Amino acid sequence: MELARYKACICEGAAESAIIDILVDNNLLIFPRSEMLDESVIRCRNAKRFEERYLRKGFDDQISVVRILDSRREEFRLSKAYAHKIDVINVITAPEIEMLIILNEGAYERFKRSGKKPSDFCKTDLQMHDVKSYDFVKKYFSNPDTLVRAIKEYRRMANIPNGEYTLLDLLK
Repeated sequence: MELARYKACICEGAAESAIIDILVDNNLLIFPRSEMLDESVIRCRNAKRFEERYLRKGFDDQISVVRILDSRREEFRLSKAYAHKIDVINVITAPEIEMLIILNEGAYERFKRSGKKPSDFCKTDLQMHDVKSYDFVKKYFSNPDTLVRAIKEYRRMANIPNGEYTLLDLLK
């Protein structure tokens, strides 16, 4: 994965933001926080708003937009004025980021039999009611090695289409 000097790391939700913060704060990503726009995760999923808020600052260099999301179909169309300066990399966490917790809990088979969405399974079967909250995920994966193991296990178990990036691709 080739990335530009500056990165805009856009996360879909609070859980994804917590995971990226854990990884970047523990120097586990292929880029440091100092290369991230505003040195933080961005929670702006709309391309037009992203342009208005971040790209009008007059960057001379290329920017890689790294989007962490669970949907393969969500569009992120930049205007022609910026399209040549921006490369968009989608890192897919389908079906949901909560799969990392399910795998870490050793509950994958129970989850598959349940027929539930990953977040619902975590809430009902694993009794983790705040599973989508930033603070819960940050605390749950307070040991970054646990998070890295879950990311590796997800990559091993998931059916990832060719050419699709996962969180594993962002790790050093």
